[in-house]
Amino acid sequence: MSKSMKALQIEAPGRAVWKDVPLPKPAAGEVLVKVLGVTTCPHWDMHMLGGQPMFPGMKLEYPLKPGVPGHEAMGEVVAVGKGVKALKVGHRVVAWQDTGKPRDGFYAQYNAFPEKSLLRIPTNLTPLQVASLELAMCVEVSFQQLAQLGGVKGRRIGVAGLGPAGLVAVQLAKAHGAREVVGIDMVASRRNLARKLGADETRAPNAKAWKAGRYDARALDDAIDCTGLPVSIEFLMDRTQRCVTIFGVLRENVAFAPRHLWGPGVTLMGYGDHNRAAGETALKFIRQGKLDLAPLTTKTLPFTRYAEGVELLKTKQAIKILFDPWAE
Repeated sequence: MSKSMKALQIEAPGRAVWKDVPLPKPAAGEVLVKVLGVTTCPHWDMHMLGGQPMFPGMKLEYPLKPGVPGHEAMGEVVAVGKGVKALKVGHRVVAWQDTGKPRDGFYAQYNAFPEKSLLRIPTNLTPLQVASLELAMCVEVSFQQLAQLGGVKGRRIGVAGLGPAGLVAVQLAKAHGAREVVGIDMVASRRNLARKLGADETRAPNAKAWKAGRYDARALDDAIDCTGLPVSIEFLMDRTQRCVTIFGVLRENVAFAPRHLWGPGVTLMGYGDHNRAAGETALKFIRQGKLDLAPLTTKTLPFTRYAEGVELLKTKQAIKILFDPWAE
């Protein structure tokens, strides 16, 4: 094996380079993964390349580490570090979590990654089918939150924001036994895709066409907001009986008004912790055919066209991009 590899490095805002870097070696508890495919996490990509922090208060120092911000990846184990117990060379794996620590990312041909942050997968699953498992894990956490209130089985569930997370949420709601799923988005093509993926009904967030009312015939039992926008969250709160849980990254205050307090009042619920059980649940649904991640990917590109891919995300011409580290 060569001592070098190719990796993407965002050297400055607006400048990403596919370049030669040293091949990493797995430390104790890590395995070296040959990356077979990695999908964008659109807001991460747009923020990192655009010179903006993903979360309020987050600091960015350029150049970013090689491979950052790639974290939705699948591949094959080609070497193991000391102390690795379950994974062996030749196993196919998918990342179920972003470790949240400063380290090289998966926008590369190889990445050394903790064994505990990977799930072994069947060899027949392709990058299109499973690379976005980390996203599905994240969304499943919101269903764990709703499970604290009794879950979504037999209930009418709203999903606002039909980007990648929302399209996963539509499918997970059905997989968890929701009676009806209502997808809400401004973009008609995304509403159409949500219907293909299992939504029983789709709507634009039009307050005139869908009058506020928490207990009328069109009200939602529970809802998940995947936008992080107060206007979307408040739209849901005015049309949801029990709980609105927030998945999208919240950057502004949300108004909980007196009208939300009675009837009984609606619960506004925050996010939980990333956890392996959520990743395993998402993988189970993939294997059962209840969660299809492939339609989330609009295009497959080589990393030499990274900036082009991010532009497609910005202009909503793509939902996600799958990057192939071995394509030219």
